[in-house]
Amino acid sequence: MVHRGLPTLAGKIIRHICIALWLAAIISCLTAYLIHPDAFTPEQIAAFLVTFRGEIWLVYLGISILRGFTLLPSTPLVIAGTMLFPAQPFAVLTISVIGISLSSSMIYFFSDQLGFSSFFEKHRGDRIEKVRARLERPTGFAFVALWSFFPLVPTDLICYVAGVARMRFAKFIAALLAGELVLCSIYIFLGRTLFGYLY
Repeated sequence: MVHRGLPTLAGKIIRHICIALWLAAIISCLTAYLIHPDAFTPEQIAAFLVTFRGEIWLVYLGISILRGFTLLPSTPLVIAGTMLFPAQPFAVLTISVIGISLSSSMIYFFSDQLGFSSFFEKHRGDRIEKVRARLERPTGFAFVALWSFFPLVPTDLICYVAGVARMRFAKFIAALLAGELVLCSIYIFLGRTLFGYLY
């Protein structure tokens, strides 16, 4: 019995450490964003990316993936890519969408692996069930897609909600991509046109 309890205890400790690190990352990044918002502008992000030269696309993808765990908006990053590569809009769109897809998928599964689903089902089971039912309706696809498209709300929040409510992953990622693909295309192609007029 002791040996069977050890993995559970170790798992709980690791889970609590991961949650603490995740919360620390969110608090640190959001604090930095609020205190020094000028450091997170598309211009500053572009200047930072340029320092990597040959590995710039790899770094751009890496930041796109990890950004989701910080709850920071993806908009400045997408616009920074447009500024850096005005002649390669489809490459920027592809990297941006891949980054958002991987980030959102990791958040979706991350929320369940850290025990958020079990916690909320235990303490707010009725509400979670209602959220799950709403997300699984045909209108649930539209809700996630519109949330992903609307630039004033963090897309990452709906990823956590979908993960906690255990919305079907295929439906979740398809809806999220539908919204993000349209939003990123607007940023990239309209931004490219705007930059062409300004510069």
